[in-house]
Amino acid sequence: MKIEINENGLYAVLEITKEKDIRLLHLADCPYDAQPIGDEELENNQRLVEVKFSGENAVKHHGPRQVGTLPGYRLEYQNYTESENQFGKYIEFHLTDPETLAAVTVCWQFYTGVKALRTWTRVENRGTNVIGMEHISSFYLANIDAQGLKPRNEKLRIHMPHSSWSNEGMWKNYSFEELGFYSNEIASSKRIFGSNTGTWSSHELAPMAILENTEANAYTAWQIENQGSWNWEISGVKKLMYLQLSGPNDRQNHWYKELEAGESFETVPTAIAFAHGKLDDVLKELTNYRRKIRRPNKDNQTLGVIFNDYMNCLFGDPTTEKELPLIDAAAEIGCEYYCVDAGWYSAGEWWDGVGEWQPSFERFPNGIQEVTSYIKEKGMIPGLWLEIEVMGINSPLAKTTPKDWFFHRHGKPVIDRSRYQLDFRNPDVQTFADEIISRVVEEYGVGYIKMDYNIDAGAGTDLDSDSLGDGLLEHNRAYLTWLDRQFEKYPDLIIESCSSGGMREDYALLSRHSLQSTSDQENYLMTGAIAANASSLMTPEQAAVWSYPLRTGDINEVVFNMANAMLLRIHQSGHLVEISDERKAIVKEAIQTYKEELRQYIPISNPVYPLNTFANFEDEWFSFGWQAEGKTYFAVWKKEPTNHSITLDFSALKNKEINLNLVFPKKWDYQSSWNKTKGQLSLSFNGTNTARIFCIVGCD
Repeated sequence: MKIEINENGLYAVLEITKEKDIRLLHLADCPYDAQPIGDEELENNQRLVEVKFSGENAVKHHGPRQVGTLPGYRLEYQNYTESENQFGKYIEFHLTDPETLAAVTVCWQFYTGVKALRTWTRVENRGTNVIGMEHISSFYLANIDAQGLKPRNEKLRIHMPHSSWSNEGMWKNYSFEELGFYSNEIASSKRIFGSNTGTWSSHELAPMAILENTEANAYTAWQIENQGSWNWEISGVKKLMYLQLSGPNDRQNHWYKELEAGESFETVPTAIAFAHGKLDDVLKELTNYRRKIRRPNKDNQTLGVIFNDYMNCLFGDPTTEKELPLIDAAAEIGCEYYCVDAGWYSAGEWWDGVGEWQPSFERFPNGIQEVTSYIKEKGMIPGLWLEIEVMGINSPLAKTTPKDWFFHRHGKPVIDRSRYQLDFRNPDVQTFADEIISRVVEEYGVGYIKMDYNIDAGAGTDLDSDSLGDGLLEHNRAYLTWLDRQFEKYPDLIIESCSSGGMREDYALLSRHSLQSTSDQENYLMTGAIAANASSLMTPEQAAVWSYPLRTGDINEVVFNMANAMLLRIHQSGHLVEISDERKAIVKEAIQTYKEELRQYIPISNPVYPLNTFANFEDEWFSFGWQAEGKTYFAVWKKEPTNHSITLDFSALKNKEINLNLVFPKKWDYQSSWNKTKGQLSLSFNGTNTARIFCIVGCD
């Protein structure tokens, strides 16, 4: 028996064997080419789900790969159900294990008009014995190399978003052989994989990747939606390649969880998107999916301009005396939010003493309300920095706080960078955090919170948990529940997600937060590359990018700085009081252009990469833009190139005439040439370490 599903341009084919095995034969944005594999071992590897219980055998040659699991290979298909909800079609595939009586449900959520789906797995213990779980996949798809005739190593490439502090979202493009996976693999122990263990979800890799089939011009993109540990892997059995996505597991992340009779467990959600054409096409599907799952909020429609006093400015040393002239300057250039960053709660060095979140009267003699009230008088909404998930080891509260408020390992509290990790599974911790938010919002008059997180607490906590990873995942979920409650209580409150910049760029958090700090990078030339790639990791209206004119710099530096943020969310900073009038005028022009011409389109735009690749720090040129309502806005950054012209691909406008307009900085120089036949635009302009923002309108 076959099950065929056609939804939103996606085609899925599943087969039910006479032994009640269920196999996922095909899932893509093209119809199934029904060619039988003709190899029972290969066909048996076309799984719908992998499930590994403790004490069970492994039936495949596997190495570190999560395949050949039991009871995964023992599960029997029961039925599937379809329904419609606010998002689109929702499907559940119901399976059972005849030995343990575990019920396994594979869940697929489609989204109307989007070639992407969200997937997760639910396990329920319907037996009488305790079940110990070591691995449950959220998604599994075999035969990912089916399209085209070339061998897999000649046509498949993997794009991986490498990340580290201040170097977020640096994509690299690999052939399989470059990663050590060879075409003659028979029963491989090798994986191409991404993995994370700990409380920073994107400190080495963002929790996503893109598979490209160069022969078929086909792209498959995925993301894992957890702010803690996660895994994806690609490998194969003989000629059959598979992709598997999951949250934490025992082998990689110290995750083990027991289910008592009647208990159930649900994996972290994952998403997978498909497209043919260019890199832009699959990012469009992923962008629209991200908008579908995100909490509806006014901020993602209005895109207010934010001034934050930290970057290349006060650097965590605020006082009333320093803030008041900056507030004047921020209001003058057109900012709409003003956020006082770190340090407002401590007279001196504050790092290891955080936790009380009470204002320092040494810094603010008349109270923090004097500053927040002045911000309001200037027509802006006040904001404050918080790091609510931690407590400094020298905080006055640390000595009296019950020890079960903190993560523990091996009977000792977890300490990282002189902070304890608060455990949000504890109701008292949530109550404590509730009180902080209430005080900041209701007493201090704050409408914007920069919620930072500057430690990595490791694999998790073994206090009152089945494993380290179990404690971490339950904490992650408890924190999300707490965060949801804040938005319910204060629906207009903006809470920015920040984790030492972009160390938690994931859609567990970004489905709640309206914006994300993309980096703490202090070099504006490097920030440009991070900004150019940011819309691959999140929607453009959520990507907050620093723009921080230096105290001393030339006019091109200011232009480059402002261009970094203007197609995304402006996180303005810098010593605006001390820069020249000429350079300040450029800042004002940029913000005015953003407010009058750009930001209305950003929430409905789709990212485009006119160089058909992502930016890297070593690049002499890079470009990023977005398309909305027939217009294409794009930035071109020029560093110190050997070639002073660049050719951009706008093949979607091939054989059309175009109108090209310079958006920022207005009336500056540039030269252009349009090749209508190829759909290519050549550009050049004077200067080095500078930038331009353009708009193209295609004409018939």
